[in-house]
Amino acid sequence: MPSDAILQVAQQLHNVSERLDSLADEHPVVSEALITISGTVRQTATLLEVLVVTKMGPLSGSDPANA
Repeated sequence: MPSDAILQVAQQLHNVSERLDSLADEHPVVSEALITISGTVRQTATLLEVLVVTKMGPLSGSDPANA
């Protein structure tokens, strides 16, 4: 299902964002830039999730009455 593939990419982006945050802690010289990029990646992941919910219908296994 296409929505599952999009949600997998969104999860991968969340993971990348977390990794960038970790790298920011390890490399203070570039931490501000890494945190900025991490936030942008996280926002993109969230937008993909919103896209799936609003344009492709409820997620599999979810109760449409709660959507």
